[in-house]
Amino acid sequence: MSSAFPQVLVAYGWSEDLEHAFAPHREAGLVPGRVAVVDRGRCDVITEDGVLRADTAPVVTDDPSSTPCTGDWAAVRTGEHPAVMALLPRRTAIVRASVGRDSHGQVLAANVDTVAITVSLEVEVDLGRLERLLALAWESGARPVVVLTKADHLADPDELDAVVADVAAAAPGADVVTVSPLTGEGVDVVAAVLSGTIVLVGQSGAGKSTLGNALLGEDRLATGAVRAGDAKGRHTTVRRELLPLPSGGVLIDTPGLRGVGLFDAEEGLQQTFSDIEELAAGCRFGDCAHDTEPDCAVQAAIADGALPERRLRSYRKLLKENEWIAARSDARLRAEQTNRWKVIHKAQRQAYKLRGRDR
Repeated sequence: MSSAFPQVLVAYGWSEDLEHAFAPHREAGLVPGRVAVVDRGRCDVITEDGVLRADTAPVVTDDPSSTPCTGDWAAVRTGEHPAVMALLPRRTAIVRASVGRDSHGQVLAANVDTVAITVSLEVEVDLGRLERLLALAWESGARPVVVLTKADHLADPDELDAVVADVAAAAPGADVVTVSPLTGEGVDVVAAVLSGTIVLVGQSGAGKSTLGNALLGEDRLATGAVRAGDAKGRHTTVRRELLPLPSGGVLIDTPGLRGVGLFDAEEGLQQTFSDIEELAAGCRFGDCAHDTEPDCAVQAAIADGALPERRLRSYRKLLKENEWIAARSDARLRAEQTNRWKVIHKAQRQAYKLRGRDR
């Protein structure tokens, strides 16, 4: 192992692969670091020599999805004016549609290993919203885990088991665990299931910060009460930050997500609704819309109770939304390509004019 290997960063996920990818930047006199917090054109970067407040201007582009975010590994210029000069390729990235619903995506966190989708049991679980978050998580390349928080609100074990069964049916392939951070019940199980760089996502009031504090072993994250009427909370977490866990790994807490739009999440949807995808393989027609076609395996499963009709409706809704944003992205790319050719053609015409004058 090289003497320059940044041992301090190992706790934040630094590896031999990252060291290899960083080699050209080290030769340029830059140092590695992991972005902990981003705000107002600057970011806090954890380096071997401590936390630097660095300018992000050198790597900012017109595409917000390529700008620095919490979890990024960066090549940093130190000295009197620290700055992020380059970002290392992301292994994974949680990307949602931008708040303005334009053709760009917004990265919530980068280089994540586990997405902990926190869902409060204080109110009825919104399975459609859960499926949306699962698609987001699967598409990122990270491993989703559904964490049902505030389990103490369901004192009846049978009722709790029924909710867990419904959630598990809506989350094929994902672990589902229950926890009550206030009593401590289930925290050890959650800690065992989550690994690597962990990001907490979910609505305000779902108990993300309370769970984060339980995993951290101290009250580092701000928490707040929820409204009595709908059990929704305020954004006690106002920015994403990265914190090392005492048992190993790194935690990223995020502000509550009120609206989560999918962005190019076709593979994530296929994984989230893998049960429907598997059933569809048994339909008579390869392009079956699972509506009134004969010998539709999906409709047959609904008829015999094996598949909830709600789940098919959710699948169709999210597919339609994803196709819409994909069409917008394609339109933007086509427009950018057209504009690029216009610039080239204009330059060529100018060159021809100048060449004619010289003759």
